[in-house]
Amino acid sequence: MVSQRRACFAVSKIFSPRAWAVFLLVVAADVLDLLSTTVTNVAAPTIVRELGASSSLVPWLGASYTLAMGSLMIVGGRLGDRFGCRRLFLIGLAGFTLCSLTAAVATTSFVLVASRTGQGVFGGLLIPQGFILLMRVIPRESMGTVFGLFGPLIAVSSISGPVVAGLLIEADPFGLSWRSVFLLDVLLGVLILVVGRKAIPPFDSDASIRIRPGAALTLMAGLGLLLAGLIDGGASEWTDRAVTATTAGTVVLAAFGWQQARTRRPLLERSLFTNRGFVAGLVFGALFFSTVTGTMYVTTLYLQQRLSLSPFHAALVTAPVSVGIIAASFTARSRVVSHGRGVISIGVLLFALGIIGMTIVIGVERHPVPLISVPLFVAGLGMGCCFGAVFAVALGDVNPAQAGSASGVLNAVQQIVNAAGSAVVSTVYLATATPSGPSSGVLPCLLLTLAITVACAMSIPLLPRRGAHLH
Repeated sequence: MVSQRRACFAVSKIFSPRAWAVFLLVVAADVLDLLSTTVTNVAAPTIVRELGASSSLVPWLGASYTLAMGSLMIVGGRLGDRFGCRRLFLIGLAGFTLCSLTAAVATTSFVLVASRTGQGVFGGLLIPQGFILLMRVIPRESMGTVFGLFGPLIAVSSISGPVVAGLLIEADPFGLSWRSVFLLDVLLGVLILVVGRKAIPPFDSDASIRIRPGAALTLMAGLGLLLAGLIDGGASEWTDRAVTATTAGTVVLAAFGWQQARTRRPLLERSLFTNRGFVAGLVFGALFFSTVTGTMYVTTLYLQQRLSLSPFHAALVTAPVSVGIIAASFTARSRVVSHGRGVISIGVLLFALGIIGMTIVIGVERHPVPLISVPLFVAGLGMGCCFGAVFAVALGDVNPAQAGSASGVLNAVQQIVNAAGSAVVSTVYLATATPSGPSSGVLPCLLLTLAITVACAMSIPLLPRRGAHLH
């Protein structure tokens, strides 16, 4: 087993065309995930209208996907080690593609949310294998170059993805409307699967690895019940069903925490939580990513539902956010290691200024487009500063031997809080929106965002001063 692994790494030192093919496949898989994450920001109003569903479907379109993915990502990497990263990559991709197809043909809210959950489950198997595959086929000394290319490709996708989704919905090819977006996922998934079967070489698995998926499933169940109660409560004024779901979710999560505190093999490495810098980074990341995701979700809802913009037009209006993210990411990248905490401080300040600007423009202007694009760009600059720095700074004081486990925790938490953020903030939007006020709903969400941003700022002094070398 060991000799085979050494031979595998020896062969991988040759930077071959196959290595580049694997790199492009991993990028394509991440683009597929990015499209599926952002599509509901653009398509949600159209989906709700054409399915004849209630507004309570809106939070679940995004939350069902990211919640399932975040919960499974915690064990996804270990499953790849146990059964083989190539096998798990292809299984995850095949399942993701199949669930995209069921989403495209869904005729009820239940089937669509179940399909989105399935996408998240298989995405949680697919995405963690990408980094493992890159480490297997690309020499370590070339990883910096690879990640230097990885960032711009994903950044371009973050801009083009929502625009393409909006264009497809507006063009309405063959009368498919929003379904065409999921069919695009199917087309991309099939292409990646066909190429991947030929291009990705087989790798050893390690049958000695023991995995207990029950903890991850318990975590997903507890979070799902809690979010279900919060969403239902916001939409139905806290009926018995909402209270029961919230209570059950809280009890399940408490039982999960109690069991994890006593088991010899916890789902999350306990020693990480004795590191103040890591915990502070985890808390900051949870707050920041949740509010960013929720705010962008609600902004798109506001543009389409309140200002009656088409999905394509709404995607164009919010495109400056992605432009700001790209600009700040490239500018701040070289300073993260030496001035990580300072970069985050500037990012939080810029994000807060952008949200304040949006609040003023929406509150004063009855027709805030295109003026709203200016504060959106400023908020994007703040996001770009923080996105590239949060993980590096959180890992700044982590022992190198624990870096892999810590990075996995951060990625999983990011997905989970993305689900919570989009669900909670969009629920606040739906609960406070009134037919007569064009800015109702969105202004309370922006004020909530500012309050959470202040909490983020208060945690900054606890962060490590410098960031870790991630590549």
